Amino acid sequence: MNHDAATWLNDEIKKRFDTPVKYVIYSHNHGDHIYGAEVFDTPGTTFIAHRLAAQDIAMTHAKTVQPDLVFDDEMKVQLGDSSVLLKYHGPNDGRGSISMLFEKQRTLFVVDWIVIGRMPWQKLWSYDIQGMINSTRAVLEYDFDTFVGGHADVGSKKDVQRYLTYLESLYVQVTEGVLAGKSLEQIKQDTDLSAYSDFANYEDWVELNIEGVHERLMEESGMGWRSDLVK
Repeated sequence: MNHDAATWLNDEIKKRFDTPVKYVIYSHNHGDHIYGAEVFDTPGTTFIAHRLAAQDIAMTHAKTVQPDLVFDDEMKVQLGDSSVLLKYHGPNDGRGSISMLFEKQRTLFVVDWIVIGRMPWQKLWSYDIQGMINSTRAVLEYDFDTFVGGHADVGSKKDVQRYLTYLESLYVQVTEGVLAGKSLEQIKQDTDLSAYSDFANYEDWVELNIEGVHERLMEESGMGWRSDLVK
């Protein structure tokens, strides 16, 4: 998002629905999803974010509207007979990244850490691979038919399940390669994710995905200095 995109969106909301925007909910802290919010900044609009996203916005002096309301675990926004359940599932992408379940509409909205129809971003910059798996498993417990995502296709619960199987296969194969004492280049050669070759950017990003998981295992999981893995 940016000022121009937010202006277009605001104009479309007015044109199609002729109703004021009462809530702006930040999905997480990344600028491409929270910039342009000033377009909606009116006395009647409340801005909501998870506490970690709000903290990051404040500490990094992000050029957007500071949230009015923050929450830690979950929060429900009610408008007439419709409700939106906001839920933090732990780390997955960026800071304070949440899911938004439109309960009556049976629609789930998630930004960045579920991107059905496309590969995860390159070397998984800003991603927590274990957290992505945990969070995706958690939202699959929800009752929804339609999935809408940032940087992703619109799809079904089945599509989200398939995306999860990609993440799990990627994670397991790279981990097994490290435990077997293989080099990163060997792991790239041996990891088989061809069942997901229909995902957008597969050819360009599959090795980058493998490299990103390898880096996180080496650094965040500490496998790079485990005594039982030292060769």
